[in-house]
Amino acid sequence: MPEKLGIFGGTFNPVHNGHMRIAALAYEAFKLDRILMIPSGISYFKAGQYIPDGKVRYEMCRLAASGHGFIEVSDIEIKREGNSYTYETLRELKKSFGDADFYYILGADSLFELRTFKNPEEILKSCHLLVSARDDYDSKALRALVKSYEKDFDAVISVFNASNIDISSNMIRNMIKNGEDISDLVPPLVSEFINEKKLYR
Repeated sequence: MPEKLGIFGGTFNPVHNGHMRIAALAYEAFKLDRILMIPSGISYFKAGQYIPDGKVRYEMCRLAASGHGFIEVSDIEIKREGNSYTYETLRELKKSFGDADFYYILGADSLFELRTFKNPEEILKSCHLLVSARDDYDSKALRALVKSYEKDFDAVISVFNASNIDISSNMIRNMIKNGEDISDLVPPLVSEFINEKKLYR
C-alpha cells in the first residue's frame, strides 16, 4: 500500500490553532499516514503584505507541530529561490516520495482561486485535493466548482467540514498590533515565540 501523504502549504503568517485543527481533521477523516506542513517561500499572491522571513515562519510551524506526531514541517519552499509555486513543490516532492499518494489540503477560498495558480491543471492531476469548507461557505457554488474541475481535469476532490474555525492570520496580526491577547488562538509555543521575537508589532 502506498503511503497516504498529506501536503499542507501556506504562508502561515502566523500559524494558528485553525491551521492545526484543519490538519488534524484531514488526517483523521482521510486516514492519512502523515502530513507535510510547508511554509511558503516568496508568495506572489501576498505582494505588499508584511511577511517575516521564511526561517521565522518555519520555526513557528515547527513549534506548532511539536505536539502533533503526524505532522512534519518541510523547508522545501523557503530554500527555493524566487516565487513559490505549488506545482513546482509537488514536482520536487514526487522525486522524494514518488511512491506516495499525495493529498493536497487547501481551503475552499483557495479552490476558488486555483485557476489563477501557475499550471493549475498539473496540481489537479497530480494529487487528491482535500478542501476544508466552513459553514458559511456557499455550498452550491462549491459543489459546482468541484464538478467543473472533475469534468475538465479529471480531478479527484473531497470536501470536508471545518466548521467552528473562525480564526485568520490577518485577525491575529491585527490583534497583536492592538496589544490584544492571542494566547487562545495560537499554540502556546508559537505565542511565546511571537512575544520573544516581538513579531507583528
